[in-house]
Amino acid sequence: MNLEKTEQHIVNWLSDYLKKSGSQGFVVGVSGGIDSAVVSTLAARTGAPLLCLEMPIHQSPDQVSRALKHIDRLRKKHSNVSLAQVNLTNVFEAFNKEVPAIADSDLKNLSLANTRARLRMTTLYYFAGLHRYLVVGTGNKVEDFGVGFYTKYGDGGVDVSPIADLTKTEVFAMGKHLEVIDEILNAPPTDGLWGDERTDEDQIGATYPELEWAMEQHAYNKKIDDFVGRQREVYQIYLKLHRSNQHKMVPIPVCMVPEGFRKERAE
Repeated sequence: MNLEKTEQHIVNWLSDYLKKSGSQGFVVGVSGGIDSAVVSTLAARTGAPLLCLEMPIHQSPDQVSRALKHIDRLRKKHSNVSLAQVNLTNVFEAFNKEVPAIADSDLKNLSLANTRARLRMTTLYYFAGLHRYLVVGTGNKVEDFGVGFYTKYGDGGVDVSPIADLTKTEVFAMGKHLEVIDEILNAPPTDGLWGDERTDEDQIGATYPELEWAMEQHAYNKKIDDFVGRQREVYQIYLKLHRSNQHKMVPIPVCMVPEGFRKERAE
């Protein structure tokens, strides 16, 4: 990949989309991970106003410090970048207190993890509405179109997706090219939704390079019986997630009423 040309292409794409939309700038949620670091850097390079939001919910101190260090570096290099911090921990706890308890703690914990992402999406759109900004997504190709590793109407609720055609490996390469801080480049990828140190690999059971390989095999219509050992295991993980998360990756089903019904009179 020609990183220089790819960088300029994405920056130009963002600038053109912003101009056509009639919006005034961008807002990005910065988590301390590589995806949001790359996206915020690319958005900053458009020269348009960019608001970086840091929104902890029982967040690991390491994630918060990485996010703030990255934003501080962006602000020093780009006069169009600003920062807002909104601690959503109390909002999250108030919600958790009001919803009914259920016996299945695993299901509740998963629902609450997704609630964190949706609270952040709501906050991003609050600020976007105040300033007439666009919410910029931070999902990559494997997450958005491979295994659906994101929250529907959470981090999946955005206006534009500038890196959704880049694999995670390509995002890391772009991060190095953009001189993202080492702390972020060296940090294991995590969605930060659980309040602990679990990584994306811990949750998925495969690394991003493995998932990228599986995504490529799936594009070639390979079958599970084509593989053995670890490759078979990874491909099985990919296929299971790809199937179960289709509801995130396809348009919302719409029940179409037959045109003839509109012309008929009710009895």
